Amino acid sequence: MEEIQDSIQFQLTNELIEKVELFVNEQNDKELKKLLNEFHYADIAEILDELDLDDAVYLIKLLDSETTSDILTELDEDTREKVLQNLSAKEIAEEVEELDTDDAVDIIAELPQDRQQAVINQIEDQEHRDEIQELLAYDEDSAGGLMAKELVKVYETWTVAGCLRRIRGQAKDVTRVHSIYVVNKQEQLIGRLSLKDLIVAKSEQKIAEIKKDNVDWVHVNDDVEDVARVMAKYDLEAIPVVDDSQTLLGRITIDDIVDVLKEEADKDYQLAAGITQDVDLDDSILELTKARLPWLFLGLLGGIGAFIIMEGFQEAFNKYAVLFFFTPLIAAMAGNVGVQSSAIIVQGLANDDVKGSVNGRLIKEMLLAALNGVILAVFLFLFVWIYNGEMLKAVAISVSLVAVIIIAGLIGTFVPLFLDKKGIDPAIATGPFITTSNDILGILLYFWIAKLILGI
Repeated sequence: MEEIQDSIQFQLTNELIEKVELFVNEQNDKELKKLLNEFHYADIAEILDELDLDDAVYLIKLLDSETTSDILTELDEDTREKVLQNLSAKEIAEEVEELDTDDAVDIIAELPQDRQQAVINQIEDQEHRDEIQELLAYDEDSAGGLMAKELVKVYETWTVAGCLRRIRGQAKDVTRVHSIYVVNKQEQLIGRLSLKDLIVAKSEQKIAEIKKDNVDWVHVNDDVEDVARVMAKYDLEAIPVVDDSQTLLGRITIDDIVDVLKEEADKDYQLAAGITQDVDLDDSILELTKARLPWLFLGLLGGIGAFIIMEGFQEAFNKYAVLFFFTPLIAAMAGNVGVQSSAIIVQGLANDDVKGSVNGRLIKEMLLAALNGVILAVFLFLFVWIYNGEMLKAVAISVSLVAVIIIAGLIGTFVPLFLDKKGIDPAIATGPFITTSNDILGILLYFWIAKLILGI
């Protein structure tokens, strides 16, 4: 069994890349086709990502469009953009004609506006061309921008025997038949069928008699994140898309949703790290700087703010120097607690698990922060007392820690909820924004409470 697994597992090696480059340089098309014929199109895309542009374009033009169309969908976006720049409008049209409409739209949408129309004009299949133009009109972050037109639909008035005959004609254009959708004469979605329903039904039965009425669907203008939640909640492999009049327009499959979830996870991770734009490792230094600099500048302002606050408590430093040495600890605890609280809320918002009132969430977080703060403060009190020998200083520092943790927890809970209500991605609240704000507020609160207790 292990040997079988090894034989089917693709391994991208230097030897393989060198062999492909050698065949390309020799223009040994026969050996190239023989070599690449052994691999899945996703594996070939991985190979092309490692080749220089000229070699990648050579392979795309060498292989048949049925294969290269799928390869293009798997290529790294930057590589695909460069390859498409080296193909004519006619050559790109030949590629997209082999793809489902959703994948074809993804590729065409990456082209400059003038080239988009040139490619569309070269598509020979009029129906395919019209469907692509229809999908291009939808917002890319909507269900319409994600759906494919290819699906299997039947009319409620058909018999089972007639339905099976017609399905054979439709299914040849559909990569995977997840469900069969039932419509009425007005093309409105009214139910669904499984292949099992058809197989066990009698030939003379009407589709209306065996269809299932409970069919999940999404509206064409629904946000893709909402579509992902619905499909995840009901474990759907595909979901139909309808308009205001319930007309069946297309379907969205699970592979498209996986891509959406990956993109959202990448974006949220970068936001949490303080990167404001979608960037990759291969982007230019200027692009990477533009993405990182805003939050770094915020951090700089936060540091200046902390300096101003600390300078305002210089008298306290002169009298109780020990307060200065615990400043990093207080700031770190404020930032950490804020990030923990906001991360849980952001995750809950992403999974649609945040229920109940905001006040309820804040009260729960306050109690949780208070418990954690008291436990940590006891250890800190004992350390300061033993190390410094003065109980009042230990009380001031440990009480400040409890207050800072409670406030940081409340801020970490409230900010992402507030941002979500305002339509702003709450993932931004798990990054430098929440850390910096809690650092400054934590330091201010720390010195204010310490000054109050110590009577400075």
